[in-house]
Amino acid sequence: MRRIYLDYAASTPMAPEVKKAMEPYFGYLSNKGFGNPGSLHFFGQEAMAAVDKSREIIAKAIGADFREIIFTGSATEANNLVLRGSLAELRRQDAKLRRQDAKPRGNRIIISAIEHPSILETARDLEKEGTEVIYIPVDKNGIVELKKIKKALNERTILVSIMYANNEIGTIEPIKEIAEIIQRFKATNASESPKNIIQRSESPKNIFVNSDKFVVWDRYPLFHTDAVQAFQYLNCQVSDLKVDLMTLSAHKIYGPKGIGVLYVKEQNNILPFIVPIITGGGQEFGLRSGTENVPLIVGFSEAVKIISHSRPKEIKRMNQLSQYFWKEIKKIFPKAEINGIEPGRDKRLPNICNIFFPGYSAEELLIKLDLNGLAVSTGSACSARAFKPSEVLRALGLSQSRIKNSLRFSFGKFLTMSDIKEALKKIKAVL
Repeated sequence: MRRIYLDYAASTPMAPEVKKAMEPYFGYLSNKGFGNPGSLHFFGQEAMAAVDKSREIIAKAIGADFREIIFTGSATEANNLVLRGSLAELRRQDAKLRRQDAKPRGNRIIISAIEHPSILETARDLEKEGTEVIYIPVDKNGIVELKKIKKALNERTILVSIMYANNEIGTIEPIKEIAEIIQRFKATNASESPKNIIQRSESPKNIFVNSDKFVVWDRYPLFHTDAVQAFQYLNCQVSDLKVDLMTLSAHKIYGPKGIGVLYVKEQNNILPFIVPIITGGGQEFGLRSGTENVPLIVGFSEAVKIISHSRPKEIKRMNQLSQYFWKEIKKIFPKAEINGIEPGRDKRLPNICNIFFPGYSAEELLIKLDLNGLAVSTGSACSARAFKPSEVLRALGLSQSRIKNSLRFSFGKFLTMSDIKEALKKIKAVL
């Protein structure tokens, strides 16, 4: 039986070029680059050269500087570093710089209701420790409510984290508009706050205590976006998005699993206020200790080169596949409905279709399709094994029965129109 994979949003097959690029660095004595990048001898410097070259490639792809690319063990780790690291640094600076009678600056973070579990669950964990978390609702298509973000911002807000494109329904969030709201808030806050200053710190200069005795930092709030799903199809130039932090993942773009990237904006030759959550040898400019995984880093950069060159062509091809797929699904099962925005419309990724099948349990349908050689998903792979109802679909205001009867189909590089046609035959046979 020929199997067809329609779960590219969960993970992508590794591109042959990526495998070839990685092979010399896997640690065999006959290979180059097996040394520890931290070693000063030839073998170590050879490995570090590969890491540096990869960092340059990824930095160039998003318009960042060399030092702004931090390699992590996964996108989940990068997201944890953002949330936990920014909170930890602010608490550390609060304790160090505030007057004895001044209150801590605050610990409010703002996220959307449809973030990836690595953001949602981390935020919930931080809530247990006393962090205030504001969950911004979304409309029926999954787009965050900008007015609610604007209203939620205050001088105690440390971080805003809104994903660029959703992994379950493919909705693209208005990241540029959110960045503008945050920048306007910072500008207003900075212009008003000096009127109430009762204590200023000279080092760093952007810290003061206002008349309400709150430690205030005009660098905050930081703005982070999880661009894991977006990177393959959308503009991720950091100068355009105006983000302080951005998360990427290799295995969503035909690279290896076990390697992620966190873009960390540098200002005045200093990385922003964020501290490591993994300590040790101080690798990755002090933000992520641990010996660099050279083959995976090389694989990541090779995958970035591939998608950077093929992006326009793949966007067009994915749009054609998804629109054809949805049109044929409606012929097979007229009662089917799209969750989120329909294929072919704006503000959605071209490769994700989340479909409601009335009268069919998604769990049972998934199993039947798998037995017929078709791999699909009920939603985020990080929650799928437990068959937990989708929090993303719930945030759209959908009924529990609709959530339980919905499947995600996602397409990618190695999928052809003939694969789509065969997949539709399998779906028709099961339905």
